[in-house]
Amino acid sequence: MINFNDYQALTFDCYGTLIDWENGILGAMKPILSAHNVKIDDREIIKCYSEIEPVIQQQGYIKYREVLKKVVQKFGDRFDFTPTAPEINSLPESLQNWQPFPDTIEALQLLKQKYKLVIISNIDDDLFAATAKHLKVEFDEIISAEQAKSYKPSLNNFKLAFSRIGIPQAQVLHVAASLYHDIVPARSLGLTTVWVNRNAEASSNLPDLEVPDLRSLVSLIDI
Repeated sequence: MINFNDYQALTFDCYGTLIDWENGILGAMKPILSAHNVKIDDREIIKCYSEIEPVIQQQGYIKYREVLKKVVQKFGDRFDFTPTAPEINSLPESLQNWQPFPDTIEALQLLKQKYKLVIISNIDDDLFAATAKHLKVEFDEIISAEQAKSYKPSLNNFKLAFSRIGIPQAQVLHVAASLYHDIVPARSLGLTTVWVNRNAEASSNLPDLEVPDLRSLVSLIDI
C-alpha cells in the first residue's frame, strides 16, 4: 500500500484523467461523421481515435493542434470522406470547451492543500491555458508536449518534469488514466503510479494503486 506521506508532489496527466476527453472527442467528431453519413457508435469512434492519434504522434513532433487536424483527416481516409476545412479545424477548436470530470475540481483543491500539483500533458501551451480555466486550481508546474517537443509515452516528457519540479523522484507520485501514455513509461522510470481507471478496464500492466476516480484517491489520503 502506498504511504501518501512519503510524497511531496503529484504529477497528473490531464485529458482522460482530469478532463473528460472522450465526451470532448465525441462532441466534435459525431457531427462530422454524421454530415458524411458515417454510422458508427460512440465506442467505435473512441477506438478509432485511440488508434489514429498515437500513430500521428510517433511520426515526429508537431503541435497538438496539428495532430488533431490530422486525426480528422485520417477519419476521412478510414471512412472514405473528405472533411471540409471548418470540420478539420473543429476538433482542435472544441478542446477549449472540454469539461472536467465531476470529481476533478474538488479533488484537486483538496490535494493542493498537501502536495505540489504538476501537469504532464500531451498538449500545446495555449490549448492547456484554455483548459486550466475549467480546473480552478493553480498548478505548480505545467509540462506540455510543446515544451518537451515530444509526446508521451516518450520518457523525455517525464524527465523534463523531474528537472523542473526540483523534488526527488522518490517523492513524486504520478496519477493518470492512460496505461500506454503514462503508467507504463512512468513505472519504467521507477515512479510510483496511480491508475485512475474510470472505465473499469482490465490490464496486466499493474500500477502501484488502482482507483476508479479521483474522489476515491482523495479518500485514501489524510488531508
